[in-house]
Amino acid sequence: MGTNDMRRLRLRLIGIVGGAVALMVILLVLPRGEVPLPSPSQEHRVEVIARNLVVPWSIDMDDDGTIYFTERVGRLNTIGRDGKVSTIYSREVASVGEGGMLGLALDPEFEKNGYIYLYYTYSTESGLFNRVVRLEMTEDGNYREHVLLDGIPGGEIHNGGRIKFGPDGMLYIATGDAGIADLAQDINSLAGKILRINKDGSIPEDNPFGNAVYSYGHRNVQGLAWHPTSKNLYATEHGPVANDEINLIRKGANYGWPIEICSKAERYERSILCYSVGIAPAGAAFTDYGGNTSLFYATLRGQHVERILFDEGENIVRIENFLTGLGRVRDVYAGKDDYLYIATSNRDGRGVPAADDDRIVRVRLTN
Repeated sequence: MGTNDMRRLRLRLIGIVGGAVALMVILLVLPRGEVPLPSPSQEHRVEVIARNLVVPWSIDMDDDGTIYFTERVGRLNTIGRDGKVSTIYSREVASVGEGGMLGLALDPEFEKNGYIYLYYTYSTESGLFNRVVRLEMTEDGNYREHVLLDGIPGGEIHNGGRIKFGPDGMLYIATGDAGIADLAQDINSLAGKILRINKDGSIPEDNPFGNAVYSYGHRNVQGLAWHPTSKNLYATEHGPVANDEINLIRKGANYGWPIEICSKAERYERSILCYSVGIAPAGAAFTDYGGNTSLFYATLRGQHVERILFDEGENIVRIENFLTGLGRVRDVYAGKDDYLYIATSNRDGRGVPAADDDRIVRVRLTN
């Protein structure tokens, strides 16, 4: 081998070694894909009640035990007591990225008025937006939409989407920053907020800023749940590269995004729990488990259902992995029948779906 050949070989080897070292450095600084969690309990028997769904997003239930749930592609479905899945309403939505038909809430007086509330993404020439509507049944048995809140900034990411009625009878709406972080600090924008409106879409007189905004400085809230005794509102929120948050929500408070993130909060509200590894917490529900008040919440990247055990002063006693093995989990709903209902999200473009995904399953919380 000539001198020039030896020189070329040496340069090639240097390039290969240098590239390998660079790759090792990149791997070391990337966020970890797996979350260090305790082993899940094996006492839970998972029962599949619906399968072959397309990204179920939100679950609710009426007093008769009929389950209602949305699919992100634009469908509102029910699961009857006989186990049959039926589509009761569908519409065109912008099922783009994280957008589509998202949040669902039944009216607190649903048995009397039959009102259903939805949060969905739609497209205009100006871009993507989200709106909140109330479905009202017409005389012919179909539904018509009554728009309650419109023009919520939307995008391919960070649409928020969770809606729930609080103990005060008001409708709470979680929105994301739509990928424009500065909107979260603008109290005149509906993005990056928890909003609060009356059932008819009007603004409650005691809202802190005279508009729909209840709290602000949020990046992408995905879960809302009220403590059954104190009635305090807790929210799950996606952070940037880990720094996912569980927050106690106070009226008018600023949660810091994008100025501060949860692990470094000093000027604004500090989260009650900040994850150093990304789990992407989603839908949440309080319920009793084993005689203790617990907050259950879905995790997408974490691929499990997490449980926080609180004491009587709402201090965190223990955090545990309640259930795993379902893949990405989008929502949890605590039924009055002592079951925890769970919706998977393996067909959302970021999961590895099984043959019968997506599914809604349930787990009994009592013996």
